[in-house]
Amino acid sequence: MNAGLLELDTDPGAYLALHGLLDEPAADAALTEREREVRATTREVVAHEVAPRAAETDATHTFAHESVQALARAGLCGLVFPERLGGSGDTNVAYAAAMEEIAAGCAATSLVFMTQTHAAYPILIAGSDELQQRYIPGLLDGSRYGSLGITEPGAGSDVSSLTTTAVRTAEGWTVTGQKTFITTGDHADVIICFATVDRARGRDGITAFVLEGGWDGVGRGRPFHKMGMHGSSTAELFFDRVAVPRSNLLGDEGRGWSVVMNSVVKSRISAAAQGVGLARAAYARTLAALTALYGHRLSDEHTFALAELRGRILQGRLLLHAVARQVDTNPEVTPGQIGIMKQSCTDLGFQASVEAARILGPYGDLADLGVERCLRDAKVTQIYDGTNEIQRLLIGRETTRAMKEFR
Repeated sequence: MNAGLLELDTDPGAYLALHGLLDEPAADAALTEREREVRATTREVVAHEVAPRAAETDATHTFAHESVQALARAGLCGLVFPERLGGSGDTNVAYAAAMEEIAAGCAATSLVFMTQTHAAYPILIAGSDELQQRYIPGLLDGSRYGSLGITEPGAGSDVSSLTTTAVRTAEGWTVTGQKTFITTGDHADVIICFATVDRARGRDGITAFVLEGGWDGVGRGRPFHKMGMHGSSTAELFFDRVAVPRSNLLGDEGRGWSVVMNSVVKSRISAAAQGVGLARAAYARTLAALTALYGHRLSDEHTFALAELRGRILQGRLLLHAVARQVDTNPEVTPGQIGIMKQSCTDLGFQASVEAARILGPYGDLADLGVERCLRDAKVTQIYDGTNEIQRLLIGRETTRAMKEFR
C-alpha cells in the first residue's frame, strides 16, 4: 500500500486536493456564494484541525474537544443562530454543507458539533430573551457543552411516554428521573431536559426545561462503549429532585411536545448531512486506495462500482440540500418530507461504507484506510434522531393520508 495514502488525513494539502476533486457542479450550482464560502471555510478547518486527529481520536476513544474548539474558533458552531447571540445567521443549507464536511473528516467530531446546535436551538425557539443570552453564546463559542435529554430506558422513539417527572414548587419545579443514550451527557454544562408534569396527559404533559450540569441532584453515568463515534461520548443522566427555577422553563408548561417536534427538524438535517459526509469519505478513501494500489488503470468492476457510488452520493447531496432549502423557505415542511431526507441519506452513509469495504476486499478491513471506521460510525446515524423505521412510518402515514384525499 502506498505510504502516502496512509497520510491522507494528516496532509492537509492532499486532503483538500482530493475532496476538491470530488465536488459536483450539479450540486454546487444550487448553493449561494455565501453557502459555498461556509463550505470552503469548514473544509479548511477540517483539513488542518479535524481530520489529522480523527484516527487517533477513534483508536483512543478520546473526546473530540480540540477538534470542536477549532470549529468554534472559526465561528462555525453558530451558523443558524442570529448575530445577537454570537451566530452568523446562515441558512440551513449552509449548515448542512458544513455538517457534511465535518462528517467526511471525522464523524465523531460532527456528532459533538451538531449536539451543540441541538442543545441551543430549543432555547432559541422557546426560551426567553434572558435564557437565550445566558446559555446560547457559550454553546456557540465552545465554552460550554450541551446535551438534549429526551431518550429514557423505556421511552425512546415514543416521547409521549416519558417518565421523568417535573413537580411544581413555589420557586418552579423539581425534576426527577433518568435519561439514557445522551450525546455529550458526561460533559454537558447545559441540558435541555424533557419531563412530564402529568403522565395521564400523554404528550400534553411534556414540558421542556434548561438544566445545568453542575446543579445539585444532577448525576452522570460512565460513557457507554460503542461500535463507532468513539470521539463522541454517550452517557446516562440522573435527576434526583433537581430544583429548576421558573425562569428556566422553555415555552409553556405542557408545550414541550411542540419544542421536540420543532427541534427534530434541525437534528434530522444534521443526521442526513452526516450520512452524505460518511458516504463521501468512504468513496474518497476507496478511490485513493485503488489508485495507490493499481494506478489509473482500474478494472471495469472497480470503475463501475465507483460510478455507482458517485451517482448515489450526488443524489443524496441533492436531496439533503433540497429539503434544507425547503426548511429555509417553508415553515410548513412535513415530518414525512423531513423523514425521506433523514432515512435516505443515513441509509446512504451506511450502504456506501459497506460497498466501499466490499470493493477494497481485504484492504477494506484495514483501520489505516478508515473505511471500516466510516462503516462503524455510519450505523448509529440510522438509529438516532428517530430510527429509520420510524421515518418510514412517518413517510407511509403521510402517503396514506394523501391517498385518502385522492379518493
